[in-house]
Amino acid sequence: MDQRTATTRLLDAAEELFYARGVQAVGMDEIRAASGVSLKRLYQCFPSKEQLVVGYLRRRDERWRDSLARSVTTRARGAEQVLAVFDWLHEWFSEPGFHGCAFLNSFGELGATSPAVAAAVRDHKAEVQRYLTTLLTDTDEPRTDRKASERKALAEPKAAAEREALAEQLNVLAEGAITTAAITGTPAPARHARAAAEALLAHR
Repeated sequence: MDQRTATTRLLDAAEELFYARGVQAVGMDEIRAASGVSLKRLYQCFPSKEQLVVGYLRRRDERWRDSLARSVTTRARGAEQVLAVFDWLHEWFSEPGFHGCAFLNSFGELGATSPAVAAAVRDHKAEVQRYLTTLLTDTDEPRTDRKASERKALAEPKAAAEREALAEQLNVLAEGAITTAAITGTPAPARHARAAAEALLAHR
C-alpha cells in the first residue's frame, strides 16, 4: 500500500470515528484497525495523533465548503444564494449521522491544549466568513454607467464594511443553528435561522 492510499484510508477512518464519537474517545489503534493500515505506516503518515486530527479537520473543511458551494451555485444569483446556505444546512441537519460541527466539537476537546487544532478550526470559520462575504458581494447591483460607477467607488469602503458586518451576523445565525440542531436533534433551527437571515437581507 503506497503512502497516498494509506493516508486516504487513515483520514477516512479518522473522520468516521472522530466525528461520531469524539477525538479523545478514539485511540490510534482503533484508527489502525478501521483503516486496515499497519501501525508503522500510520505513524509514517501521521507521526502524532494531533497531526492526524489536524489532517482530518483540514480535509473536512475542504469537503464541507465544497459541498456547500456546489449546492448554493444551483440557485439564482443574489439573495437566494445567501438563503440557500441555510437550506443546505437543513439538509445536513437531516442526515442520520449529523453530530453537530466537527470543528467546534474538536475545539471543545483540544482547543485549549493544541494550538494546531485551534488554528485549523479558526481557519475553517474564517473561510466560511469569507464565503458569506463573497455571496453578499454578488448580491450588489451591477454598475450601469460611469457616474454610477464613480459613486459606487466612493461608497465602496462603507459598503465593504457593511457587507462584512452582515456576513458576521449571518455566520452567527449559521453557527447557532448548527449547535442548536445538534443539541435538539431536529433540523428546524436551520429554518428559523433562514427566516432571520431573510429579515436581515430585507433591511440591507
